[in-house]
Amino acid sequence: MATLILPGEWIKNWEKSGKHEFVQLCKELTEKTNHGSEIRDVQAALYELCWQVVQGNLKLDLAATALGDMMELRDDMPSILADVFSILDIETSSLEEKNKRDHYTQLVGACLFFVPETILKERLDPETLESLGLIKQAHQFNQKIVKIKTKLFYKQQKFNLLREENEGYAKLITELGQDLSGNITSHLVLESIKSLIGCFNLDPNRVLDIILEVYEGRSDQDEFFLPLIKSYMCEPLTLCHILGFKFKFYQGPNEETPKSLYHIAAALLHHNLIELEDLYAHLMPLDVTIVEEHKREISEAKQIARKLIMVVVPSEKSEDKDKDKEKEEEKNDKPPDNQKLGLLEALLRIGDWHHAQSIMNRMPSFYATSHKAIALALCQLVHLTVEPLYRRAGVPKGAKGCIMCPLRNKRAPQPAESFEDMRRDVFSMLCYLGPHLSHDPILFAKVVRLGKGFMKEYQNDGRAEFKDKMETLLSCFLSIADQVLLPSLSLMECNACISEELWGLFKLFPYQHRYRLYGQWKNETYSSHPLLVKVKAQTVDRAKYIMKRLTKENVKPSGRQIGKLSHSNPTILFDYILSQIQWYDNLIGPVVDSLKYLTSLNYDILAYCIIEALANPEKEKMKHDDTTISSWLQSLASLCGAVFRKYPIELAGLLQYVTNQLKAGKSFDLLILKEVVQKMAGIEITDEMTSEQLEAMTGGEQLKAEGGYFGQIRNTKKSSQRLKDALLDHELALPLCLLMAQQRNGVVFLEGGEKHLKLVGKLYDQCHDTLVQFGGFLASNLSTEDYIKRVPSIDILCNQFHTPHDAAFFLSRPMYAHQILSKYDELKKAEKGNRQQQKVHKYVAACEQVMAPVHEAVVSLHPSRVWDDLRPQFYATFWSLTMYDLAVPHTAYEREVNKLKAQIKAIEENPEIPLNKKKKEKERCTALQDKLQEEEKKQLEHVQRVLHRLKLEKDNWLMAKSTKNETITKFLQLCLFPRCIFSAIDAVYCARFVELVHQQKAPNFCTLLCYDRVFSAIIYTVASCTENESRRYGRFLCCMLETVTRWHSDRAIYEKECGNYPGFLTIFRATGFDGGNKADQLDYENFRHVVHKWHYMLTKASVHCLETGEYTHIRNILIVLTKILPCYPKVLNLGQALECRVHKICLEEKEKRPDLYALAMGYSGQLKSRKVHMVPENEFHHKEPSVRSATPANQQNGPGSTGKPATNTSKTEEGASEDGDRCKDKSQGTTKPVNKASSAAAKATNSNGNGALNSTKVVKERDDKEKSGKEKKEKKEKTPGNTPEAKGETRREKQRDERAGKEERAVREGKEKTPKADRDKLKAEEKNSKEAKAGNGESKEPSRERDTVKESKSKEKGDRSAVAGSLKSPVPRSESAESERDHKRRKLDSHSSPSHSSTVKDNSNEPKDSASKHHITYNSVTRSKSREREMDKKDSENAQGRAKEKKEEKDRKDRKRDHTVSERESQDSKRRKDENGTNSSKTSKSTSPSDSPLSAEKEKSKRSKSSSKEKVESVKPERTSSGGKKESRHDKEKSDKKEKRDSTSGKEEKKHHKSSDKHR
Repeated sequence: MATLILPGEWIKNWEKSGKHEFVQLCKELTEKTNHGSEIRDVQAALYELCWQVVQGNLKLDLAATALGDMMELRDDMPSILADVFSILDIETSSLEEKNKRDHYTQLVGACLFFVPETILKERLDPETLESLGLIKQAHQFNQKIVKIKTKLFYKQQKFNLLREENEGYAKLITELGQDLSGNITSHLVLESIKSLIGCFNLDPNRVLDIILEVYEGRSDQDEFFLPLIKSYMCEPLTLCHILGFKFKFYQGPNEETPKSLYHIAAALLHHNLIELEDLYAHLMPLDVTIVEEHKREISEAKQIARKLIMVVVPSEKSEDKDKDKEKEEEKNDKPPDNQKLGLLEALLRIGDWHHAQSIMNRMPSFYATSHKAIALALCQLVHLTVEPLYRRAGVPKGAKGCIMCPLRNKRAPQPAESFEDMRRDVFSMLCYLGPHLSHDPILFAKVVRLGKGFMKEYQNDGRAEFKDKMETLLSCFLSIADQVLLPSLSLMECNACISEELWGLFKLFPYQHRYRLYGQWKNETYSSHPLLVKVKAQTVDRAKYIMKRLTKENVKPSGRQIGKLSHSNPTILFDYILSQIQWYDNLIGPVVDSLKYLTSLNYDILAYCIIEALANPEKEKMKHDDTTISSWLQSLASLCGAVFRKYPIELAGLLQYVTNQLKAGKSFDLLILKEVVQKMAGIEITDEMTSEQLEAMTGGEQLKAEGGYFGQIRNTKKSSQRLKDALLDHELALPLCLLMAQQRNGVVFLEGGEKHLKLVGKLYDQCHDTLVQFGGFLASNLSTEDYIKRVPSIDILCNQFHTPHDAAFFLSRPMYAHQILSKYDELKKAEKGNRQQQKVHKYVAACEQVMAPVHEAVVSLHPSRVWDDLRPQFYATFWSLTMYDLAVPHTAYEREVNKLKAQIKAIEENPEIPLNKKKKEKERCTALQDKLQEEEKKQLEHVQRVLHRLKLEKDNWLMAKSTKNETITKFLQLCLFPRCIFSAIDAVYCARFVELVHQQKAPNFCTLLCYDRVFSAIIYTVASCTENESRRYGRFLCCMLETVTRWHSDRAIYEKECGNYPGFLTIFRATGFDGGNKADQLDYENFRHVVHKWHYMLTKASVHCLETGEYTHIRNILIVLTKILPCYPKVLNLGQALECRVHKICLEEKEKRPDLYALAMGYSGQLKSRKVHMVPENEFHHKEPSVRSATPANQQNGPGSTGKPATNTSKTEEGASEDGDRCKDKSQGTTKPVNKASSAAAKATNSNGNGALNSTKVVKERDDKEKSGKEKKEKKEKTPGNTPEAKGETRREKQRDERAGKEERAVREGKEKTPKADRDKLKAEEKNSKEAKAGNGESKEPSRERDTVKESKSKEKGDRSAVAGSLKSPVPRSESAESERDHKRRKLDSHSSPSHSSTVKDNSNEPKDSASKHHITYNSVTRSKSREREMDKKDSENAQGRAKEKKEEKDRKDRKRDHTVSERESQDSKRRKDENGTNSSKTSKSTSPSDSPLSAEKEKSKRSKSSSKEKVESVKPERTSSGGKKESRHDKEKSDKKEKRDSTSGKEEKKHHKSSDKHR
């Protein structure tokens, strides 16, 4: 009790201030009203004071005075003080200190004046009372107490039942049963009852029982009976026992407890006349029995579900039926009533929610409400509780509703006036109802409407002080939706109206909340209740039944059945349907059509189910072979596209899912986005477009829609608008674009490590195609403002978001077009002038204003050295234009207009079509026709404006501070190659743009070099493409070849389009001079040679790719070849070489890689059909007659006829020309080598007229003879023995081998000595060489040209050395040596004639540009004019006199040389194999130490060869070609001066080679 402690100072200063403080404290405590706790506080204070007296700290009289003063504070203060004394009595009696006990008795004695004796006698111990003198003896007092207690509590009153008179009970019943409508009150009747009991000696308990019986019969008279019982009753337990006996009476089998009994029990409980705990013990069944029953119901439900899902054999079915019958018979024996539930129902009916809740808490969840009567009673209570709020905020406009009378019971739950009031009782009532709200659809609708009313308030009320309350209420409504509304919907019989009503609420939630609810409903709710378990099984069973019978023919009836089933249990139904679609994709069409009877809620749930199926972690998204995407994913993606297009389903969730997957670095699900955009917006992405479709795609939007796509996609306006709105509302448009652009590289570098190369390619293509498709959708559907607002500038896209440049420009391009057009319109409005010229100037001004910031922005995208050659303006122009800007597809427009005309004609001629329909269709076609013609006119004007703008810009496009070769390299690397593989239209655009730049005569742009670089080395580009990229690359090559083929086909066309164009200059002068010297232009015949060279290079590259055995190489080259089939091959022998290799692929891959086999077979068939269009080589270009035929006609040297690798792109000029001469020796149908053509072209064009032709022919004859022996040996080494070409040479080669063996050692010794001898000569003669060079007239040239010459020379030197280091030539060593000699010859020419030092660079000996992988260089030889004149003069002097003699001598020496060459070649090939391990090494980056003596030897032999070639008259063919040592042995009579000069230039070359190696 001592919870309050008095301060020690109060006791010390009691008389001064302590007493006053204490009394004040007690006053405060008594004035407090705290539900009885103030008495305890006062007791504590008094106890403390008394205890101080007992302890001796306070004087007795002082304390007694204080206590006396306290008695005035409360009436019951003596009783409180007596309680304190009784506590102290017990405490002090157990103490050992006698003095404390004395203090206590003295204190009590002092208080006798104001504490009555009777109270103390009740409370204190008899011994204490005796010591106080209040009683005489304690012992006697105790005996007296025992006697009184026995009499009161233990003696039974004896009623003489015979004395009870029946008349008394009759009067009692009459009294209770009288009409109560008058002034009769319970008080009057109670007085009568008392008098009846007294008069007739009635037993009070039996009277109470009769009162309850009458009350039971008149249960509507609560107001009368309840006060009567309350005033009659003395002990609640007695009443409870009597009620318990009544319930006990009805607990036998087949007994039914009357509702009236439940009612009076509920009423008595409600008015607290009895306690629930007391009554609950009398009710049956026991709680344990209820729990067991609940468990049994769940297990039965699960068993039923299992049976429905299992496949049952017919014999088992009959057994199951018998068992079910037995169970039903057992159930017919009705168990006794569940009295607890009966009482619960009665409590709910009268509105006693408090007691009802406590009964339900004792039972399993939803057990009570699973009984319909209780559910309905609880529903009724909810109705009454929400009525006022529903009238205010829930009733829809125009609805009257049924007004409900409130309960008369004042203790019932208070009706809710606001949403906050619902938290008091309504939400908890609904939670107890759970799925059984299904029994009352009207209440269901009311709750949903209240939810809608709340959501409107929630969305409109932005006040901060209510925010927390609103959030709490929102979570309550979400809980109700999860635990009550959705489960109840499952138990309702297909109620579409309720489903729509619920959607009215759900659509106000964000999709995240909705999907969370659907997930809970689908995956958890159905297992929580036996009824729901059964319903789930029945739904699956019914879904199976419908899906088995669903076909295209019965879509309507099946659709209705699906609709009915979906109103109640959509998640279960859709889950099953989706599982079927994943297995059988042919169901997609019928399923999509059958979904038209769904409600809006069901469509939303379908979207959720699709996303859940896509995100299923248990399913693999790849097939087992790991090379293709799983079919289930493809099926779901197709379904997505079809369903979202046809029905109004919200897309946000699906789009966010794809975005999240991309964020996580997973690109599989882009398939879904691709399908959705394709179906909803009608934008297809396919590389299999026909040329007509592709042409249509270069027109306006109308032409694209009519002629650009495979399917005529109609009515996409609404669906594309929905897709656009979803993207803009959720801010997903730009994030998706950026993520896709980044993910392209992610597929390769992040995902690609573990995946199959084929799959990586597919995923990359899918990602890229979807980006192109999605970007196209945004460009055509977003308004200008929306697009510009969302897409950042190009530098931010590339530098901040790390978007690849091609994708960044792809996204920005529509923005530039929009901006230019809007600016152009502004300028037109500002100044009204209709002249075409004015319009064009305004357009150019608009372009400048819009593109100026872009020109500045692109500078940051590349290093500054890039802009030395390409201007930012050119770069931005290339990337910002499209095919729409460059050309009008007149034929496509004409074709579509003609189609529409034919359509109109067909409509007119068809008699079956009704007149009004005819009219409509004709109007539609005519309108389309007008639109197309208008669009064509508009595009024509636009193209003219663009071309005018380009004409003005072109002079500032290319700076060419470095060589034109580098300019072209940068153009190819940064512009052409990235864009030509971006899309099919971009491929066409790139080819068209090159042609356009050529036509515009743009300064510093060499068309010839550009085309040569594109065609010369396609291997690397093809090998690095994906499947779709190779299709686009093939299309690009095809368009480039079309242009070339057009020029090749007719001299007139060539002269008109190329004759006097700067792009066809063959001598590259310093920047700024693209002069009109006719001699520098490539003439028509030489152009035909060059085109043949390109065809040859394409063949060579194709054969190489086909021979690698690599899947990617073969697949890609076959795709490219198929695409370029209209333009290549044109030459018969090249076509045969290809055909041979492709046939071999067909045989090899038939079993191993069927997809390659299919591609090869397809190409092979098409190639054969094109054979009729091929021509022999001499018809394709003018072929000079060969001097003699070294091999039979059947030994063709096409690229496919030898087994050597075809990648020798770094073949030097002379090697190439020798190769060409060697091939020329073959009779008809041999392959004309390309490099010869170009060298011939260069020789012809760089000489003065045709004066050098004779000398050129003689040189060629000599070269032919030199090569004939080499070629035979090379064929022996490099051609597989079983090929038909090889068999003809077998005999001769054997003889050569025998002779070669004899001279092998001598040759090797000679070779080993050569480098040392040459080095000695180099050291000795270096000075003379420098002087000789200095005397060649360089100083006479202007300084600017000299600088340019130096620059180009040093570049050429560095380039050559780079090539020498990086690529080993696969030709035999003597050929290689000779080809390198030609390098030296050209170098000498450039020293002696500075005006022509910037020579056209050969494809093979020019460098691969450091920035570009596509090392495709142009092959053409220039000769110095002075040297040409000299040779001409000598030719004319010597030709007549000595021709015959020399010819005989030459023949003799050739025969001898053949043997030596073959020996050296065999020797070389052996040594190369020893040193390098392989005959050719394609991509060696640097020369290994073991190669250095070899290269030195090559250089020596090169030097001696080139000097002797240049100094000696061209008609002297005795020169040997077998290497430095051999040559010096045969030609000792030649002057030492030439050798010295030769070796000196060679040393310089070697020195430069070393320095360039260092530099590199």
